[in-house]
Amino acid sequence: MKYKVLTVNREFGSGGGRIAQRIAEQLGWKLLDRDIIDAIAYAAHVAPKVVQRYDEHVQSWLRRLNQQAMRGAALAAGIELAENAVFDAEEMVKISQKVIEEAWTEGNAVIVGRGSQCVLQHKPDVYHVFVYACCKERMKRLKERLEPGVNIEQRMKTVDGERARYLQEYYGKNWLNIHLYDLMISSQEDEAETARVILAAMGEGK
Repeated sequence: MKYKVLTVNREFGSGGGRIAQRIAEQLGWKLLDRDIIDAIAYAAHVAPKVVQRYDEHVQSWLRRLNQQAMRGAALAAGIELAENAVFDAEEMVKISQKVIEEAWTEGNAVIVGRGSQCVLQHKPDVYHVFVYACCKERMKRLKERLEPGVNIEQRMKTVDGERARYLQEYYGKNWLNIHLYDLMISSQEDEAETARVILAAMGEGK
């Protein structure tokens, strides 16, 4: 099988994003990670910082209720709200799906997170990977990345929890469901070796 897209999902601090970048560079493929935010912002006509607010996050029920009320009031009054006034998590998911599907159509793409393993689950030419690492190694990596004084263990639980809830809320899937992935791999201390193993599993090893 010749794959045209790789999806990379990852535990926070596992180095999954950097591994995805390394693979994209080696294959000469485009990387869709933070670029997805820019693509969604462009499509929705909102600022990237608005998109970042909802990136792999589940919107609270109160925020959803407020958005629904805004839409209902606007329709009742016969007025059109500014486009960014109705941009919410659900709208972001819809646009994310379109961006991911377009990336698959064009091919030669490495897509990080954003439900890509679900959106492209039944495409035979897509390879799905989940990257994880032990808690000690993740904390070591994050200590170099995060601001001083932050509770790293709590941040890991929060970010991973949000990613898990995002997949459950919008795709009805368990984030750690082994059937969503072709390969689940521990990055441990060597991100370069992890990238090499993934490439070999895809049939791209040299």
